[in-house]
Amino acid sequence: MSAGPTGEIYRIDWLPGTDVLHGTCHCGREHTSQDPIEMWEWMLAHPQGHEPPSHEPQGTSS
Repeated sequence: MSAGPTGEIYRIDWLPGTDVLHGTCHCGREHTSQDPIEMWEWMLAHPQGHEPPSHEPQGTSS
């Protein structure tokens, strides 16, 4: 696990028994790759300024 420059958590797990890395951004988006450089490039290029998903219920306005 690693913290980004603004304190967001980026997580990369190795899937045992494979050469696959599984990355999870602080916003919840996920990505898999066999190449660690490609995985970090995805993490670092992931959209700046996005927010983690809201845990508040979504309602409709009337």
